[in-house]
Amino acid sequence: MSLAEQVNNILNSLSGFGPEAWLSAAFCALLLAELLLLRSNYRQARRLLAGLSVAVVLVAGGWALLLPTRGFLFMNLLFIDNQAIFFQVVIALGAALVLLYEMAVMPSFYSGIERVSKPEGTVRGTLPMEWYSLLIAMTLGLFLMTISVNLLSIYLSIELVSICSYLLTALTADRKASEGGIKYLLFGAISSAIMLYGMSLLYGMTGTLDLTADEFGVELVRQDGAVAAVAILLTLAGLLFKLSGVPFHVWTPDAYEAAPVPVAAFFSVGPKAAAVLVFMRIITALPAESPGSGGATVTILQVPLAVLALAGILIGNLSALRQTDAKRLLAYSTIAHAGFLLVGVVALSQAGFEAVLFYAGTYLFISLAAFFLIDLLAKANGHDGDLTISYFAGLGPRQPLLSVALTIVMLALTGLPPTVGFTAKLLSFSALYDAYQRTGEPWLLVLFALGLLNALISLVYYLKIPFLLFFRPASAPANQPVHYSRSATWLALGLVLPVLILFFKPDLLLGLITGW
Repeated sequence: MSLAEQVNNILNSLSGFGPEAWLSAAFCALLLAELLLLRSNYRQARRLLAGLSVAVVLVAGGWALLLPTRGFLFMNLLFIDNQAIFFQVVIALGAALVLLYEMAVMPSFYSGIERVSKPEGTVRGTLPMEWYSLLIAMTLGLFLMTISVNLLSIYLSIELVSICSYLLTALTADRKASEGGIKYLLFGAISSAIMLYGMSLLYGMTGTLDLTADEFGVELVRQDGAVAAVAILLTLAGLLFKLSGVPFHVWTPDAYEAAPVPVAAFFSVGPKAAAVLVFMRIITALPAESPGSGGATVTILQVPLAVLALAGILIGNLSALRQTDAKRLLAYSTIAHAGFLLVGVVALSQAGFEAVLFYAGTYLFISLAAFFLIDLLAKANGHDGDLTISYFAGLGPRQPLLSVALTIVMLALTGLPPTVGFTAKLLSFSALYDAYQRTGEPWLLVLFALGLLNALISLVYYLKIPFLLFFRPASAPANQPVHYSRSATWLALGLVLPVLILFFKPDLLLGLITGW
């Protein structure tokens, strides 16, 4: 390609890069706005930055949804398709919801506290104003992940997301937050190094970084199957890290416990949605068959992926059984759900990939609702920032709406009707069983059987909080409730509605996924 053709390709690609360019400009603008508002009224400045941030992510999501461009951008560096747009909308919606929730529960919004933006004036448990620009930067990285089809762009976008995640975890003036951020950083650096080594092996084998190039599949087929499979699994390390997948899941409980609730809630949704899409792109880039050559094919990875999915489900559920902190419990829950997300990928079929999209889309509402409702119930009992499970005892009669809503969400996390969690798991395991009937691979049957069995195990800890809410008296007199606006309650309760509606009307989302 000549220089003139390259310049024309770049210029033509700009029309499809609008949401990402918008987020980049908004990130810079928010940093500048924060500096300009540094000495102004804190509450008003915070309201302005929060409102601008919500508008930014909603515009980015709407822009992505209405974008007419499809295909490659910047000489096959990026690729826009319906799957990428679906996940971008999920990510933008998740970012907007956590921003709205943070606005509703922020102490400075209702307490009348007036202070300047200085470290010594920071209210304990609140996020500093820098978090808005960091969340926008993280959203930008997630948008880039969804459209990356080049190993280099995948790596750079993952690193952008990771750096923002480390900063958001350790952003509050708290020792626990600092420890959680350091642990997150150390495990992230290890997984990043492993991923980069795997990418270098793939580049050495194929001579290209482009997953969509014909040479990638052709050259990979010529390699020894085991060697190529190892290189691909090493490459997937960074994605497993963002997914909280085994064996790169160790950071998750400490980071979730250390991070404020809005940050932990976004961690449970945004990075996982983007990572699972990149996961599927890498898997589908592999050659389907390797007749007579013994080289690497996509089916070689089916057993290792099944083992990783099963390990995530087992470790997440079994570890959650003995948790006493609600955020750590939800952290181990996300590890288990990362395994359930991989179930659809393991099926290596169109039905399996569609099940992954449905699972990710519905998990947005379930996970955010779980974090928000648990936080609101803790505040109602006067334990702002302390999410010890025993403090929820006896709250059911005093907070019936929040308690019933949390019970519904916990049923959804378990995968029981009448919630969409049941539908999501049904689609994933149906695709997995079809794959077993097609291939006869015994590991798929093991994953199918033990995965369903784990629904019973998860029932033990998911219903622990509802049991305390309704069937145990309060262990100690309640503290003074932390006041928050009613909008926080209605936002959390509103997230429960899709959890129920999509069980009875799954076609509302399935039709969008399959017919788009």
